[in-house]
Amino acid sequence: VSSVAMAVMAMSSSGVALAQGNPSVKHTEEEWRSLLSPLAYKVLRENGTERSFTSTLNNENRAGIFACAGCSANLFSSKAKFDSGTGWPSFYEPVSKEAIQLRQTPRDAFFMMKEVRCATCDSHQGHVFHDAPSTPTGDRYCINGVALKFIPD
Repeated sequence: VSSVAMAVMAMSSSGVALAQGNPSVKHTEEEWRSLLSPLAYKVLRENGTERSFTSTLNNENRAGIFACAGCSANLFSSKAKFDSGTGWPSFYEPVSKEAIQLRQTPRDAFFMMKEVRCATCDSHQGHVFHDAPSTPTGDRYCINGVALKFIPD
């Protein structure tokens, strides 16, 4: 087994599985393009990144849930949101370990990060870094705002 495969099959420091799953929400690329804005498609389906400080969700402070913009699966709670100063919505943990999947490529390992994907539809959300010592977990889930939709309580 290659070292990349071993990294993919390992566990993250927060106990979230590093594995490719079998998403329950599946669409063709044509369907995804019709469902998402061009920027959302670039981020969620092509692993893009929106410009920092451009998402209105960065300053969203109401109680609620941050769901996947691709499939509406609950991913993060406002209770775990914090201002990381990076310009992207940041959280210290997902709503559950099963809500997301983490992947790590050799490039990600070099930058000491893991890719965050929605476990329900396999959409790219952002990255997690273990560089937030002031949070309960030490993790910073740095998520593209366009990859999320906010559902207030």
